[in-house]
Amino acid sequence: MKPLSITPGIAAATDLAPVQDLSPLQVLRLYPPHDQSLATLLASRAATAPQREALAFGDQSITYADLHGQVLRAAAMYAARGIRVGDRLGVMAHNHPSTVVTLLALARLGAVMVPVNPDYKPTEAGYVLGHAQVSGVLCEPACLPVVVAGIADMTPPPWLMLNTAPAAGGTPPAGPAQAGEAMADGEAAALAATLPTFDLALAGFTAAAVAAAAPAATGQAADTCVFIYTSGTTGFPKGVMHSQRNLVLAGEGFVQRMHLQPHDRVMTILPMFHINAIFYSLAGTLAAGATLILMPRFSASTFWADAARHRATEANTIAAVTTILMRRPRGEFVPGHSLRKLYGAPFSAETYEVFARDFGVPTLIEGYGMSEIPGALNNPYAGPHKVGSMGQPSTHPDPAIPLAELAIVDDDGHPMPDGETGELVVRTPMVMQGYYRDAAQTQAAFHDGWFLTGDLAWRDADGYFWFVARKKDIIRKRGENISGAELDRVVESHPDVQQAAAIPVPSPLGEDDILIAVVPRPGATPDAQTIAAWCTKHLAPIKRPRYIVFVDALPQTPTHRVAKFKMRGDRTLVERAVEVGGGAG
Repeated sequence: MKPLSITPGIAAATDLAPVQDLSPLQVLRLYPPHDQSLATLLASRAATAPQREALAFGDQSITYADLHGQVLRAAAMYAARGIRVGDRLGVMAHNHPSTVVTLLALARLGAVMVPVNPDYKPTEAGYVLGHAQVSGVLCEPACLPVVVAGIADMTPPPWLMLNTAPAAGGTPPAGPAQAGEAMADGEAAALAATLPTFDLALAGFTAAAVAAAAPAATGQAADTCVFIYTSGTTGFPKGVMHSQRNLVLAGEGFVQRMHLQPHDRVMTILPMFHINAIFYSLAGTLAAGATLILMPRFSASTFWADAARHRATEANTIAAVTTILMRRPRGEFVPGHSLRKLYGAPFSAETYEVFARDFGVPTLIEGYGMSEIPGALNNPYAGPHKVGSMGQPSTHPDPAIPLAELAIVDDDGHPMPDGETGELVVRTPMVMQGYYRDAAQTQAAFHDGWFLTGDLAWRDADGYFWFVARKKDIIRKRGENISGAELDRVVESHPDVQQAAAIPVPSPLGEDDILIAVVPRPGATPDAQTIAAWCTKHLAPIKRPRYIVFVDALPQTPTHRVAKFKMRGDRTLVERAVEVGGGAG
């Protein structure tokens, strides 16, 4: 399966002539050198192609010159609000241009963006915002009630800003964050009317004002620029810290992985609180000087129409997305689209066949990464592609820049021969800086300079790696890591529950669905719908179980911990369980 060059029609729609694709290194060398900070990366692209479209969102089109100008104004605006080097700003919203501008503006100041899942409930959002010690929160109107409830106990309270004006009528629209649950609509509307909005705040900083008063770019390549909160085995999310250099290297690595060209149009359907959207789609687009098509969220019914309308050439997916698209009515498909390549994992043989035959997308690239180690592995763009493989260690366009080294080791850290299963460990310059305010977990994540993934895998004779299973109590659902311990704790907080254990079970969409085994308290008789309602009240949709099964006892290890590995091998649990939804997430 050979990659196809972009058709002349696509190139003609941009400011570049329809020439033969450049090598990844040639793409990077189109632009002046930078110092691996986000400010100099953006400036180099804006200087070379100021009128090229950098960002498309709905009917909005933002050129590189426009984007650079907005970043300068936003940096001045946030500096005026007191943001300094090392400060954190929470962002709780679906994909929106203000998130992109904010990340780049904060990086210019040496500050940190903390993206928060907009589906979170107050307890979940409050933990992330409080743990990150944010100075302020930028949120969409629908998330405002949840944010207000989440920061209620923070001292001093963070300042608030809306990323866009509330809907007509003044009431924040109902959305996945379930506005109105934490605050009455009237209260939310009254508060929203008093808050500044991102666009209006930027309008107060004219080009002249920015030139006169904006702080110089103080952010450096080594400065932390983003926290990605990921579930951990302790049940509490961990704030994965990444530097600007990590983000830039990941973007340049993605140019290599997907052979991104300046005329590529990267459709981003994954959320901007996810490592994929930020480190691959956004950073890769900036590195290539290409165009980012930002979709508010994934919509299966309009995916092909959106791809055709925006002339998308590349998109990043997860297994659930490709599976859903294959199962959707073919009447939603739009022939004549420009999409030519997809990045994601895992892809089945059926996925390769259907996307090439039915959808006209010839190039699918599988890869592997984690919040802590973005872009560690991928199938080579030019092949050979081994279906189901995690691929080979990722490389940088410049062979002088090492990107990823991987090994398979036993429980004592000793290398294992090809063909044998052990833990996958990674050494890469893009590795996280650590977990924020968690030195113990940071130390436990490394051994002799190698990051311990907690994933079991093996390597074949050709140097391709193959995933086997997870060692950690982590459930992988729709591209997200979900802590089994967190789910256990939430369900065990129900007054009728004595003990609970969440485990992954195979999902028809790929990856995992969630099964929770429940031991009732003596004398209590909860039913599955009662437990499901409790989960709906306390957990984001992505974390809700699909199956609930009641048991008399849970298997135990010799140290009296729940033996979840035994539960995973018990196929009767699903057969005995009640399906309560929670599969779509």
